[in-house]
Amino acid sequence: MSDANGSEQHLKDGGSMAEAVPKLSKKEREIQRQVLELREILKPGDTVYTKLNHVSRSGMTRSIEVMVFRDNAPVNLTYAVSEVLDYKIDNRHWGLKVGGCGMDMGFSVVYNLSSALYRGIGYDCIEDRENGVRCPAADHVNMRDKSKIPSRHYDGYALRHRWI
Repeated sequence: MSDANGSEQHLKDGGSMAEAVPKLSKKEREIQRQVLELREILKPGDTVYTKLNHVSRSGMTRSIEVMVFRDNAPVNLTYAVSEVLDYKIDNRHWGLKVGGCGMDMGFSVVYNLSSALYRGIGYDCIEDRENGVRCPAADHVNMRDKSKIPSRHYDGYALRHRWI
């Protein structure tokens, strides 16, 4: 990196600023692209729908499809979500290959997606009680003093979840 005089700036250890910025791999660039694309599609308060396509015989693996509805038509987000959350795609049953049991795995996918999309940047509170709009943030439930609820939230509840 150069300063105003055109000379290269150096770090304390002698390396240049250009060397300090890590280069992203092709996979990391694809993940960043998918995150930005999903942020355009999904806004805080949106409902993300999951559809259970298959459960393995052992009950330990599920194939879950992820979508939203726009103009009364489903928009499939399964591939983009698989890239961002590093899930494998179950090509046979078309869905995310999600392992585990004992909890709502569709909710888990949506919560993890919300966390990945808004990690570090948070999201603005969308609460508007006069018009019946409820903010999905946990702060509204967990804070006893409602006057101290922050206007920006940093939890995994930006997106709502529903099963189809």
